[in-house]
Amino acid sequence: MTAALLSEALAPLRSNPARAAILLDIDGTLSPIVEYASEAHVPERTRQLLIAVAKQYGVVACVSGRRASEARAMVSIGTISYLGSHGAELLRAGWTESVLDPAVEDWVDRIRQFAAEADTPDLRRLRVRIEDKGAIVAFHWRGAPDEDAARSTIEAIAQRAQAGDLRPHWGRKVLEVRPPVRIDKGAGITAFLADAEVDVALYAGDDATDLDAFRALAELARDGKIKRAIRIGVSSEEGPAAIDEQADVLVAGTAGVQELLTMLVAER
Repeated sequence: MTAALLSEALAPLRSNPARAAILLDIDGTLSPIVEYASEAHVPERTRQLLIAVAKQYGVVACVSGRRASEARAMVSIGTISYLGSHGAELLRAGWTESVLDPAVEDWVDRIRQFAAEADTPDLRRLRVRIEDKGAIVAFHWRGAPDEDAARSTIEAIAQRAQAGDLRPHWGRKVLEVRPPVRIDKGAGITAFLADAEVDVALYAGDDATDLDAFRALAELARDGKIKRAIRIGVSSEEGPAAIDEQADVLVAGTAGVQELLTMLVAER
C-alpha cells in the first residue's frame, strides 16, 4: 500500500473527524508481537500519535483479547475506551472500573476451574503459559522449548473444552477457551457503537480474532447504521491469509500502523 493510496482510504475519516470512530487491536497492531505476552509494549511514538488521534476523532477505542484494565495499563491513555476480553468487557474513557457482559459473567468461575484442571505438571514442563482473562483462559505456547509438543498437548485441551461445552478459539500460537456464549470483537464493537454518533468507522487488526470485527463493520455499513466501514489489515508473516483477503487496505506491521496514525492527524 503506497502512502497515496492509504491517504485516499483515510479521506472519509479525515473529512469529518468528529463523526468518525477509530478502533484498534493492540497486540500485533499497536504493539509488536513478542515471545512473552507480558513483555509486550506500545512504542512511545505510537502512544503519542494515539493521544493526538484521541483529541481529534469522535470515538477512539482499543479492542483486545487482554482484560480491559490490562489493555489500558499497556496503552497508558485514559482518554480513550477499551474493549477487553475480545469485546466482552467495556472500560469507557474516564471510568475507573470495567463492566463485563452479564451473559458472560456467570461463566467466569467455570472457566477458571477449567484452567486449574488443565494446569498439570506436564503442561508446566512444556512451558505452556496460562493467562487468566477473566471470562477467557488462554494457553500460550510461543517460545516453548518444543513448540510442536506443546501444540499437541494444547490440542488435547481444546478437545476437552469442546467436550465440556466450552468453546476453543485458536490464535497466533495461542488457544483461548471461552464460554458457550457469543464473545468476539465483532459483537463487542457492534454494542459499543450502538449509541455512538458516527458516520465512518475504521478497524485495524492483524489476527483471526480481528476478522469478526471486519465482518461486523461491514454489516453495520450494509444495514445503514454507519455510512462507511474501513478495514485495515496489518500484515505479518504469522497472520492469517484471510486478513489480507478481507481488508480494504493493508499496512505492513506495526510500523505501517504508525504511518496510518500519522496520516490521521496530519494537517489537511
